[in-house]
Amino acid sequence: MPRLTKTASAERLQFVEPMYARAVQQLPDGKEWVYEVKFDGYRCLAGKDSTGITLWSRRANRLMDQFPTVALACEHVPPDTLLDGELIALDKDGRVSFNLLQHHRSQAQAILFYAFDVVIHRGRRLIHVPLETRRELLSDIAADLKTRTPLIGLSDTLDTTPGELIPLVKEFGFEGIIAKGKDSCYEIGKRTGAWLKYKVNKAQEFVIGGYTPDNPLDALIVGYYEGDKLIFVSKVGNGFVPRLRREVWNKLKGLETHRCPFFNLPEKRRTKWALTREEMKNCIWLKPEMVGQFEFTEWTPDGHLRHSKFCGFRQDKNPREVSRET
Repeated sequence: MPRLTKTASAERLQFVEPMYARAVQQLPDGKEWVYEVKFDGYRCLAGKDSTGITLWSRRANRLMDQFPTVALACEHVPPDTLLDGELIALDKDGRVSFNLLQHHRSQAQAILFYAFDVVIHRGRRLIHVPLETRRELLSDIAADLKTRTPLIGLSDTLDTTPGELIPLVKEFGFEGIIAKGKDSCYEIGKRTGAWLKYKVNKAQEFVIGGYTPDNPLDALIVGYYEGDKLIFVSKVGNGFVPRLRREVWNKLKGLETHRCPFFNLPEKRRTKWALTREEMKNCIWLKPEMVGQFEFTEWTPDGHLRHSKFCGFRQDKNPREVSRET
């Protein structure tokens, strides 16, 4: 086990805002980087102390009631330890499915927690310890957990180059790749560039600021923030079945407002993706408090989404932190 010099007294664990990865369009290549698969799930901090188990979302929401089997499995985590990782759902073919995690957990083959970092271990605070050392310790923890529960896994680092890794990630249907500096410390709540994320398919979170109605919902109206301004990017009508449309509408109807939240509406040019003043008369506006996950094929030259699809809500995301990633 690696020798650790940074210590802290063993006390009740508190929420730690996780370290974030910066979105890039090209991965760095070099011996100073390690690579991990980017899972399409919920970021989760799993802690165990004398009071029991706590699962926190990235926004400090407690997730134990939503994921009781994972919470029970975390009883095997060492005491006074906080792990950083991702909650994921597997479909019947063993592939990661955000849709199942969001809407149909009972139909999932399994709900798992994949750990990729250790922030506190047996009361020792590790935020100033280099990633390589933290990963050695996490490997020891994961090896022990493997003998006790199948629901907690280790997100392995991959010893290859980005050029070799990208086709494999696409083939197996993962969301993307994370590159991390081997000597990086754990920078709480920061997105410094020591961790980088590369998405193999175009997908990201957008803020939901309205919808067009049609028994009860036809399309979502979504955008992202530039500073304090919410920028409209798309109407999204794909990704729904009738029952899901009503579920989504039930979650949104309490947010209705008379004011359009988008800074750049109405748009002057009438295009396939635009919202003009005339078209806005059919829109129902929402307080921009909900975030959704969306897939799309590409950005148009004028900043809209082509062939977009709704994948699910992201209750772990702060709307004000949603910006354009690609």
